[in-house]
Amino acid sequence: MKFSLIVCTYMRPRPLLTLLESVVAQSTYPNEILIVDGSLNDDTEKILIANKFEGLKYFKVSERDRGLTKQRNFGINKVSHEMEVVCFLDDDIILLDTYFENLLNTYNLYHDALGVGGYISNDTVWRLLTSKEKPTIRQFAYDGWVRKDGSRYVLRKKLGLDADRPPAHLPDFAHGRSVSFLPPSGKIYPVEQFMGGVSSYKTEELREQKFSEYFEGYGLYEDADYTLRLSKKGKLFVNTSAQLYHYHEASGRPNKFEYGKMVVRNGWYVWRVRFPNPSLKARLKWNATSFLLTTIRFSNVFTQKNHTEALTEALGRTFGWFSLLINKPRTK
Repeated sequence: MKFSLIVCTYMRPRPLLTLLESVVAQSTYPNEILIVDGSLNDDTEKILIANKFEGLKYFKVSERDRGLTKQRNFGINKVSHEMEVVCFLDDDIILLDTYFENLLNTYNLYHDALGVGGYISNDTVWRLLTSKEKPTIRQFAYDGWVRKDGSRYVLRKKLGLDADRPPAHLPDFAHGRSVSFLPPSGKIYPVEQFMGGVSSYKTEELREQKFSEYFEGYGLYEDADYTLRLSKKGKLFVNTSAQLYHYHEASGRPNKFEYGKMVVRNGWYVWRVRFPNPSLKARLKWNATSFLLTTIRFSNVFTQKNHTEALTEALGRTFGWFSLLINKPRTK
């Protein structure tokens, strides 16, 4: 199966080099690698000139094409016509040696798959449930595995605001559980959404349906938007044996106020694209959960070391929430 790798990058030359070194170690190597660089300097280009990688093509984009979704759409237009699958990776990732091999094997097992997501293995500690063990309210269990549940999820359970669908499926009030709540079982799970930085799609689908450029710049939740729209058309999967490490590089990320604002506004946008006419109950639960999560972020000012970050993000969430009253994102 011929496949292309697209990496959209911004001001992260060193993490990008580390990623590409892990690509070289793969049991299955991409037929082409497209680097779409939105950086404001030439450091990324210089480091790629100094370190050669087979099949790599470098593109430096202008302001017009800068931003995650714009760079992805730019890269899609540069993919060679014979490629069957396109993989996307964030630039702050390191792959385990069989990542591409296991990811692509999913398409051989499920011929009707339109997209397949990989699995981040260094974010959460899971363990197998014992036969007589019953999970507590402070734990989350799925498919015979258990992990610690975050305090916000524990509180949501107590208030009746926990997700009522499996991980990587969106509830009608939008606040679901992500791919990270699927266990490292090695299994392949059907999903409605997965993370864009560890994703792959059939090339024909990418050419027919592009990423929404509503998500400017950093593009928070662009992956949820794209996969939820694609899942209406066909089947998506996450292969938990296609594993990698994600290191959440701080450079290139927005400030916490902008991030907090995007959490609310982009989250609302994704929700209403998937559920254009939610019920009154779903609307109340969306707002109640958003209020709860914002309140928790304010409380982190007193419970976490980085007080300024917590306060700034909480203010951004508050601003984003009130901005919906007068200026809702257009979903059509």
